Amino acid sequence: MTENQPTLFPAAPSVVADLQLETVRDVILSVDPHGVKFGLALRRTFDMLLDGQHTGRFRWEELHKTEKTHAGTLVEINLQRAFEFADGDKMDYSIAGIDVDCKYSQDLGKWMIPPEAMGHLCLGVWASDRAGIWSAGLFRVTEELLTKKEGNRDGKRNLTKAARESSIHWLFKDAPLQDNILLRLPQEDIDAIFASRYGTQRLHELFRRTQGRVVSRSVVATVAQQDDYMKRIRYNGGSRSALRPEGIVILGQYRSHQAVARDLGLPVPGAGESVSVRLARWTAEHGDVPRVELNGDIWTIARDADLKVDAPMLPER
Repeated sequence: MTENQPTLFPAAPSVVADLQLETVRDVILSVDPHGVKFGLALRRTFDMLLDGQHTGRFRWEELHKTEKTHAGTLVEINLQRAFEFADGDKMDYSIAGIDVDCKYSQDLGKWMIPPEAMGHLCLGVWASDRAGIWSAGLFRVTEELLTKKEGNRDGKRNLTKAARESSIHWLFKDAPLQDNILLRLPQEDIDAIFASRYGTQRLHELFRRTQGRVVSRSVVATVAQQDDYMKRIRYNGGSRSALRPEGIVILGQYRSHQAVARDLGLPVPGAGESVSVRLARWTAEHGDVPRVELNGDIWTIARDADLKVDAPMLPER
């Protein structure tokens, strides 16, 4: 996931004066100044809910109602694991000895606040897999921040519109979520990828149709729907072998692969990520374009007019 500097927003004077809120804020940002832990925990939550490896699902809309309801619990659990927060006394977490409740919603700012959270700090989290972004902020639950007293049958209430606009101290706002590339592809590409009954063939088609873009481990699992899904990318029968005659290489997390990606001006794959691209031997006709030396030849990103030739072998370590 791309590192993102925290975007801090001015808060209301009452929030600024809240020393406990400032302490919790400082603890979280000292551990995760760029939101990497947060983003990975949220990515893990979506992947666990969708369970693409066993279901082939990759859209939030495909989840059952009960699964969507469970999202908040998974966010709470995955954030606690990522940050190693202690259990709270009355709320979810104890951060620097301060009780903090954790709330998640698919609608930004529309967290359901229970009566027992009154007076406590709340960590409000929002994420959208479709939009590829997430946000997290802190606020203290007070009566003036909440909607009418009745609430729902459990007594839970939302923040008022005014509270959402002025009383949340944002830690991160619209930070990037590791991309689910299946949500970005045209339907014709999705249909082509999932047309085969065989996971290996689906992976081949995935890498044909996502060239120059990062493909995450979870996407590979969703397309392959096999226990050993990452092995299906490798040589010796995997997608690297199958696509080599088409001139396509699949770069992974190895440092040597990352160096190739940088030299070619491609996105650099991180842990568990892959980037495919069709290569051609560089000639003077290509001009001054990014290129890289592999197996004694100079290669560049192929143009549509370039003939397909066997791609160079990549080191697998």
